[in-house]
Amino acid sequence: MSDNPLGSFLMPDGFGRPPLAAVLREGSVAAEAGRYVLRARDERRSRRARPYTDRSAARAVEPVILVPGFMAGDGSLTLMARTLRAGGFRTYRSHIHANVGCTANAAAQLESRLEAIALRRGTRVQIVGHSLGGMLARGVAVRRPDLVSGIVTLGSPMLAPAAHHVALSWGVDTLVRLSKAGVPGLMAEDCVAGDCARLSFDESRAPMPADVGFTAIYSRRDGIVDWRACIDPLAVPVEVTASHVGMALDPRVIDHVTAALRRQIDSGQQRLRIA
Repeated sequence: MSDNPLGSFLMPDGFGRPPLAAVLREGSVAAEAGRYVLRARDERRSRRARPYTDRSAARAVEPVILVPGFMAGDGSLTLMARTLRAGGFRTYRSHIHANVGCTANAAAQLESRLEAIALRRGTRVQIVGHSLGGMLARGVAVRRPDLVSGIVTLGSPMLAPAAHHVALSWGVDTLVRLSKAGVPGLMAEDCVAGDCARLSFDESRAPMPADVGFTAIYSRRDGIVDWRACIDPLAVPVEVTASHVGMALDPRVIDHVTAALRRQIDSGQQRLRIA
């Protein structure tokens, strides 16, 4: 296979791979993790200083499901989920233990999970998706707006899924080779370069339903994907300063996620009042 096993249609004109040295920017994840630790410590002290009855934030109306990126699992979004819960959101795991399989199957699994949550809570669900998780979120939102009220994507190259660092391509290539060797549950060649990949890409480019909120968070410091591919023209764009991996835990980014979720709830309620 070539150094980019993904189909050429996943790299439209105008986009490209980050340069090899760009991956060095991902070293800032240590500082971003440290920033989270310091913020969490300060917030604990602040809560302890308040009366017990004032320690809990008002519960948000809509539940939130968090979807991990490529080769990651729910654990990668644990810190974000913890912060969102402290802010009053009811969060749910996607039940994706390692996002390394067929994207169509992952989307079907996410859709099933959304159905269960919506049935349990009696309301639509918001999705926060990191990288590939955001691309899954967008596709499911297009297909099932009855389940999804809004999505927030983090460093998700929806406009050009193949516009990623060569190191990521090596990971994809390895998965495809292992799949050919008979290892089950991994991305097959059709998932990254065939009809399956094209279907997923076309779905992720389809128009978003008018009543589904959409925020796309991106960083020009992203060392893994072309940040330009993360700015969907149908989304509210939000620029942050963070590494690709660090978006999942930098408290400054989580603040933007929180604001986007609340803004989308408010916009949905306003639409209902007008209707």
